[in-house]
Amino acid sequence: MTDKTMTPDEVVSRLSSGMTIGIGGWGSRRKPMALVRALLRSEITDLTVVSYGGPDVGLLAAAGRIRRLVTAFVTLDSIPLEPHFRAARERGSLELTEIDEAMFMWGLHAAANRLPFLPVRAGIGSDVMRVNPGLRTVTSPYEDGEEFVAVPALRMDAALVHMNRADRLGNGQYLGPDPYFDDLFCEAADAAYVSCEQLVETAELTKDAPPQSLLVSRHSVSGVVETPNGAHFTSCVPDHHRDEAFQKLYATTPWPEFAARFLAGATEHDYQSAVQAWHKEQQ
Repeated sequence: MTDKTMTPDEVVSRLSSGMTIGIGGWGSRRKPMALVRALLRSEITDLTVVSYGGPDVGLLAAAGRIRRLVTAFVTLDSIPLEPHFRAARERGSLELTEIDEAMFMWGLHAAANRLPFLPVRAGIGSDVMRVNPGLRTVTSPYEDGEEFVAVPALRMDAALVHMNRADRLGNGQYLGPDPYFDDLFCEAADAAYVSCEQLVETAELTKDAPPQSLLVSRHSVSGVVETPNGAHFTSCVPDHHRDEAFQKLYATTPWPEFAARFLAGATEHDYQSAVQAWHKEQQ
């Protein structure tokens, strides 16, 4: 058994420019934002990002760190289209591979199972095939002879996910209503890093929650980071809901101004302090 605890900056020290990075969560829900902010404090760039996108994508796109994005959507949930992503896309500053949500999921499954692709019906007869000319189809070798989309594996160099709880060994637990696909992100990547609201002893994970809530297994995790409020401003229920007021500020503030006020600090503590100061100003 190995203690895998790390700091956000130690996680980022294991990443490098040009990597393919998967980011878990969904839209503006349970995103590993503290790890994304640590990534922004580094010089890492030229990334391929794989994500059911939210402000993780918006922040990295606004900062010019994404070369290619693979996604099914980029949304803030209560704000339908992530504005900083939209601005980056309108500038043509990143390459976009946009596929159906189900295709994205099966791409993760293929990578997690070390398969080159998986056949799916999603995409047949739609513009997904037109806007992604690199996609191929396969024909069933059985009597039905049905044609499928051959969704390529979404293999990643590293994955970043956020959990409600984790132990020092790398077991990660979600306590909210949805697991999303964080386990698949971890299993589809060469290395996976789990941030969490709270580190607990292993026995504590199932003291008040069922074993089924243990979403991420230590065998697929390279590092664990305790980051209280580390999903901010996205939701991480039941620990905290989405900070809607701050999300609106993020969505309506020009990127240079937002970055100068909230992302110029050297640590995650600086960010959290800046957010607290802003909320006090609003009272």
